[in-house]
Amino acid sequence: MNELIVLSVPNEIGATARLGVPALIADVGDQAVRRFLEFFAATIRNPNTRMAYYRAVLRFFAWCDQQQLDELAAIEQLHVAAYIEGLQHAYAKPSIKQHLAALRMLFDWLVTGGILAINPAHAVRGPKYVVKRGKTPVLMPEEARALLNSIDTSTVVGLRDRALISLMIFTFARIGAVVAMRVEDYYPQGKRWWVRLHEKGGKRHEMPAHHTLELRSDG
Repeated sequence: MNELIVLSVPNEIGATARLGVPALIADVGDQAVRRFLEFFAATIRNPNTRMAYYRAVLRFFAWCDQQQLDELAAIEQLHVAAYIEGLQHAYAKPSIKQHLAALRMLFDWLVTGGILAINPAHAVRGPKYVVKRGKTPVLMPEEARALLNSIDTSTVVGLRDRALISLMIFTFARIGAVVAMRVEDYYPQGKRWWVRLHEKGGKRHEMPAHHTLELRSDG
């Protein structure tokens, strides 16, 4: 029977969230529980990734309970490998690799925190997954031109939409980076206009604007 110790902890917005902590973690003590919760709060910034990793970790500990592993230190590389092998009957390869990544990161965090001596997931290899063809097609020049010309620019909303779509077409920027831009991120430098994109991990990417993008943005 899988056991979860449910705790009420403050989340990032000050409210109270109820999180389940696996019994194998709770049995080690308060320091292990705190380290477990800190892993999700401190090391994973994206909320969707955080929740996906949390579900993956809980599923693994439920499996450990089914295998009658009675303490955290009893988890070995062989157990993790068997668990990952079993996932192949129910999950796609990218999902399996995400599950394994969650376990590796969690156990690394527990090792550096002095909770475990070794990481039992460190040497376990997931299924090989190679994408040979991208799923997102690239617009041909005439298709991009037709798309932009189809936007009604008689309104402010239309002008905004044309500027945003033009930016994505001519810079290949992510939608998240585009909507995060501010007025000062489109700026003159010498005789050219430049674009500043705020990418993942706090990285900034600055580039000269394509001449067609300059016309679309100014017009």
